[in-house]
Amino acid sequence: MSPSAVAPVRPQPPGGERARRRLALVGGSLGNLVEWYDWFVYASFAVYFADDFFPGSDSTAKLMNTAGIFAVGFLMRPVGGWLLGRAADRHGRKSALTLTVTMMSAAAVLIAVAPTYARAGYLGAGVLLLARLLQGMSIGGEYAASATYLTEASAPNRRGLGSSFQYVSMTCGQLLGLGILIVMQHTLSSTQLHSWGWRVPFLLGAVLAGVVLWLRRRLPETEAFTADARTAEAGGREQDGARGTLRSLWEHRRQALLVMALTLGGTVAYYTYTTYLTKYLIGSAGLAKNTATLVSFTALALFAAIQPLAGLLSDRIGRRPLLITFALGCTVGTYPLMTALGSASGYWSALGLSLVALVIVTGYTSINAAVKAELFPTRIRALGVALPYALANALFGGTAEYIALWFKNSGHESGFFWYVSGCALVSLVVYVLMPDTRNAVLSPEEARTEAPTGAAAAGAVR
Repeated sequence: MSPSAVAPVRPQPPGGERARRRLALVGGSLGNLVEWYDWFVYASFAVYFADDFFPGSDSTAKLMNTAGIFAVGFLMRPVGGWLLGRAADRHGRKSALTLTVTMMSAAAVLIAVAPTYARAGYLGAGVLLLARLLQGMSIGGEYAASATYLTEASAPNRRGLGSSFQYVSMTCGQLLGLGILIVMQHTLSSTQLHSWGWRVPFLLGAVLAGVVLWLRRRLPETEAFTADARTAEAGGREQDGARGTLRSLWEHRRQALLVMALTLGGTVAYYTYTTYLTKYLIGSAGLAKNTATLVSFTALALFAAIQPLAGLLSDRIGRRPLLITFALGCTVGTYPLMTALGSASGYWSALGLSLVALVIVTGYTSINAAVKAELFPTRIRALGVALPYALANALFGGTAEYIALWFKNSGHESGFFWYVSGCALVSLVVYVLMPDTRNAVLSPEEARTEAPTGAAAAGAVR
């Protein structure tokens, strides 16, 4: 079946081009929000369900077990990135986005009904592991499909702004999970949260995913994909068969390695100051669970709000200045920031330090989706973003929390701070040496209507 057959050109919605871009932005972002809500709610509620699946009295060891399952979920992200990235390049961004949210909904249901250790021994942990593997595959494809979709659907001079909504929606998904946790902490007893309350957010995630599935089926396909699909169909089987293949990705291996290297520092820093932060404030700073959760919620809300501002700034000055600022700040600032956070005595001091860290991380999160999508031509863009990004996340992002807890358990917690700084340093070197991607031309329509400068001025449509 030809790509154009599965991804027909749809009529533009009422209101013209702006309405089409607005619908794409809202649809892509809301779906991404629910996907990442389901992904992150596991980490948010882990302190409440760890006892249900693992025996023993060592609370740190139980958290390490749940963090280990969290990390294992990342191992499926390269698989999901390959399969769903290939699907997005061959059959359309919209079809891949629809499939990812279906998989995530099924995984949320599995976690919600998983039996405890007291009832079924390690069977419950096995169900938990299976669900995380399925979620990992879904997220592996979701990141690339949404990054590609939001970037391609944005106006050429607003791609940084448009793609910034990926991390807005990712963070809002995490905020939704934390918000539900805060409400439940104030309405349920600790016993209720540990016994059955933690299952509620997973059931809610499954319901929300069903709503998003309905919405995503109505999204328009991007012009970049439909135009490239028509070109591939006109070129015959040889050109059509190269879309979304590992062979085509190998032809762009330099860009793929670049994606892995520029992701390294960013993903470690992001997971350090988001999913791990609450546990760090509880276990190392000694803050109450309610206080630590509120710190994370407030910091992440402000973090989400500044993403579009940074994305818009990158549309004016380029991507590299923001990336370099992030990596430099993370390299030299992680040790003092984490040390100070470990000594935070209350809500306001912990919040202020967390915000400093997240402002630094914004230099990466706000634009990384656009940068990666701008590196590849349309026929391999989704897979080119998906697979190397997923590999980097499996190796570094998914293991960040486990490594942090390992250092803590071994009595050398500060070693993790140096680890984060070292990862940021590697990415800093890459950012300094890489070209700026702001002026890349992604579709024939852009080539006709824009007059880009720099590397894109040669007129090659990517």
